[in-house]
Amino acid sequence: MENSEVLTDLDVASASNTTKSVMKKLPEVTLAFWIMKIAATTLGETAGDLFAQTLKLGYFLTTIALFLVFVVTLVVQLRSSRYNPFFYWTVILSTSMAGTTMSDFMNRDASAKYLSAGATRLGWGPQGLGLGYPTGAAILVSILLVIFTVWKLSGMTFQIRDIVSFRGEALFWSAILVSNTLGTSMGDFLSDSSGLGYAGGALLVTGLLGVLLALMKVPAVPNVLLFWFAFVLTRPLGATAGDFLTKPVAKGGLDLGTAGSSAVLLAVLFALMGYAQVRERRSAARPAGQEPGPVTRRAG
Repeated sequence: MENSEVLTDLDVASASNTTKSVMKKLPEVTLAFWIMKIAATTLGETAGDLFAQTLKLGYFLTTIALFLVFVVTLVVQLRSSRYNPFFYWTVILSTSMAGTTMSDFMNRDASAKYLSAGATRLGWGPQGLGLGYPTGAAILVSILLVIFTVWKLSGMTFQIRDIVSFRGEALFWSAILVSNTLGTSMGDFLSDSSGLGYAGGALLVTGLLGVLLALMKVPAVPNVLLFWFAFVLTRPLGATAGDFLTKPVAKGGLDLGTAGSSAVLLAVLFALMGYAQVRERRSAARPAGQEPGPVTRRAG
């Protein structure tokens, strides 16, 4: 079977409608997918900050609440029999929000550097572990490598479109949660500690994504590797974009606020999800055996 391009065609319909695959629970990975991914991760950044900082719930309490939201949305996704854009992107959004506050809790503390002027505490419970971005990122990379090692030892394929088991999908979503948390740490490091600022960090990540796009034309580079690198890198892009929208002008942001930015991004994401739902219904109505249209492929 010809290998489909993971970055551009994750959900091409199989010739047989009797094929039992989790593929049909995942979206078609096109340009629209990556736009929705960036919108969801940017919203995850602004919404996570809205609950933890603006509403002053704190990183600890917000992380617990958002992790429970992630579990609930994941159960709905796992129990679904086929791809539903609202289920899938709700899980992505929940991992992005939880990843934001998990990263903040790991990396930050109650020092004046991370609190608004005059504030001494942020919500109930521990104020943060204060590990710092490099240490936090190293821990998250290690956890992600452990997940991929378990995935490899299980004998299950890394080709996302070929996942056919509950355990395989559980590993997939575990990797998504950790990669989104890692991406938040990377984005915050670029925004706060690298000296690049919010716009500079976003431009750097955009450039790295351009490199990945060019590597798609290199047959020796595995498609799955490119997919996961791209998936991780879109998270710091969302983090830096979210900071750029919400942070004060004095710090290089637009000072639009977490509430206003989150409302706009949520409207954009819901509009894209609605569009994806319409496309999915049209695809389901297509006669059996009919190809969904031209896709980009690369021989593997």
